[in-house]
Amino acid sequence: MRNKLHDVPKPLQALSPKDCHDLTQDPRYGYDAGVLGGVLLHPPFLDAIGNPTGDYVIPMITASYDLAACVTAVGVAFFAFNIGRRGTVILGNIGAIVGSIIQATSYSVAQLIVGRLFTGFAIGCISSAVPTYLNETGIEIGDRGPANAFNAALLISGVPLAYWIDYGFTKSDAQWSWRIPIAFQCIFAIVSGGMMYFLPDTPRWYYARNRFEEGDAILAQLNDTDVNDDKVQNTRREILANIEAELEANASLRWTDFLSMGIVDKTRMKIVRRICICFWLPMIRSVILSTVAKPSLVSLLSGVLNIFFALGCIPLIFTVERVGRRSVLLYGAMAMTVLITVFTALVAVGSGHPDIQWASIAIIFLFLATFGYAWQGSVWLVCAEIAPLEYRHIGAGATAFGEW
Repeated sequence: MRNKLHDVPKPLQALSPKDCHDLTQDPRYGYDAGVLGGVLLHPPFLDAIGNPTGDYVIPMITASYDLAACVTAVGVAFFAFNIGRRGTVILGNIGAIVGSIIQATSYSVAQLIVGRLFTGFAIGCISSAVPTYLNETGIEIGDRGPANAFNAALLISGVPLAYWIDYGFTKSDAQWSWRIPIAFQCIFAIVSGGMMYFLPDTPRWYYARNRFEEGDAILAQLNDTDVNDDKVQNTRREILANIEAELEANASLRWTDFLSMGIVDKTRMKIVRRICICFWLPMIRSVILSTVAKPSLVSLLSGVLNIFFALGCIPLIFTVERVGRRSVLLYGAMAMTVLITVFTALVAVGSGHPDIQWASIAIIFLFLATFGYAWQGSVWLVCAEIAPLEYRHIGAGATAFGEW
């Protein structure tokens, strides 16, 4: 077997194995989702788009982003395997740049919606590909958990970042006060997409595409050793064995099996159930979060809440491998159940009692911190790990679809 390391582009040779994780992570996901919310009622923004008066105009502008992300998450399953995890991330960053420019230069509702659709498409691509990329470039099993937890912390940190940037810029009544925060999305996309250009795809994708020499070279590079090293060869045999087993399992898979949403799964490797779990975990998480994301909270408090949400993700980086994925999800759900029950009771009896009302707000802070720890990074991690290699792009799309 010939060592192909010398054929890897020189920019890749300068990157350490850890770079493949670090360079794919940034707060853009949260920033893109939150930046428009801070300027929607800003007078210069409304003046620029003609001061719309319809009841559904502003909600339509906001929802177009989520709609595009949702549809893209489904559509990505049809092309992600062909262009790879790396290609999907780069495509998403290109879409983010285009969408940001369209939005930042908008002078009409229609133009703004088009820009939002582009950024929604971008996030649909990125959110379905990055967790898989992180999972498949982990050198050791123990790398996956901290990498995805760190990614989750950065994702959520984009929300308060967007809030505080909006909060500062909207003190001015000039047109640039809302255009600059929206254009700022380009910075994340340029850095992330530019760095991703110099990174390889994952070894598992190369092997699944029968590009064995490239897979060998990247696997050796990730392990910082020669391609003939026992560690590289053992990992290679494991990946190829998994691919072969999944190809055999494909013979028993029918599209009608998905109609039961995984309840009935007669496939040998439980492929249907795994894909359905990839959808249900983020879907359930979104339902849980919607119970406490009350728009009635004052804007300043909302910004601080999002900081607590992001901070809650940080302890997961250091504990996920010791505690385990299942335990984090299970006991986190139990803790959130207790907290939301206490919150409901305090709200019921707190009318006219400022101390009780502040106590209920404190419970929400604890709830979001717990949510960030237990059901933010862990969900993406579990979904990236349980999807079979041959269907991992479909599982990633199902995860992003459930999210949106």
